[in-house]
Amino acid sequence: MPRRSHDSFSFYIDESSPVGPEQPETVQNFVSVFGAVAKKLMRKWLATQTMNFTSQLESGIRFFDLRISTKPRDPDNELFFAHGLFSATVREGLEQISSFLSSHAREVVFLDFNHFYGVQNHHHEKLVSMLKEIFGDKLCPVVFAQEVSLQYLWEMEYQVLVFYHHPMAVEVPFLWPGQMMPSPWANTTDPEKLVQFLQATLTDRRKKGSFFVSQVVLTPKASTVMKGVGSGLRETITERALPGMMQWIRSQRPGESGINIITADFVELGEFISAVITLNYHLDEEDEDAT
Repeated sequence: MPRRSHDSFSFYIDESSPVGPEQPETVQNFVSVFGAVAKKLMRKWLATQTMNFTSQLESGIRFFDLRISTKPRDPDNELFFAHGLFSATVREGLEQISSFLSSHAREVVFLDFNHFYGVQNHHHEKLVSMLKEIFGDKLCPVVFAQEVSLQYLWEMEYQVLVFYHHPMAVEVPFLWPGQMMPSPWANTTDPEKLVQFLQATLTDRRKKGSFFVSQVVLTPKASTVMKGVGSGLRETITERALPGMMQWIRSQRPGESGINIITADFVELGEFISAVITLNYHLDEEDEDAT
């Protein structure tokens, strides 16, 4: 069962970059008035990870939540990771992941490209070409989700599954359609409501035909940000809610009707990674009980 980081690239957020094109006018105006101070405050709430791609991989993360953007009036048409502010180039991040896979032949990663900002058809074509260039034969073509086991991937020597939330996915054999990776979002600051939402969506998930993401993520409201403006997401929300979140994770069981992929902010906190890895052993126990 993969361990996923939410806004996986956000360690790289650059305070000197422009504001992303997806941000509302109010945020654009805030930054235009307060400049560098505004961006510094924004980073406290937008950066949901403290580790780069390589460190996340070495710690056990295998699923990456990726949001892609172009910069306005960029003559190079470069592609960047973005979450409010721009982050590293897409090529830089993918090359880090590829380097790890080249030295760990039995490891598999999931890349979930789920938001695109200012990305036109020629940018999508550029990204597809980049994926082919960087990962090559490591890319797993689309098959039925229930056919994907580690044994299958090892035998075929596939190491990368790319999920692509854009119509182009139907045209490229190695782009898995976004609907095969549903990721319902609670959009709440209340830990109790989040747990209720997670449990309800887990109950409703289809047993076969797709993967499934449980987002153990609290989302701040504007009022939340104002109250903790100088503290940031980690201190104001994530750390305080952590005990309840970890209790829910440890109570889960993997399998077709259970947990599949879990995503979280600041994945180094609360033994999140080791707790999710431990859930896989429960799957082994269930298999033994059934035989």
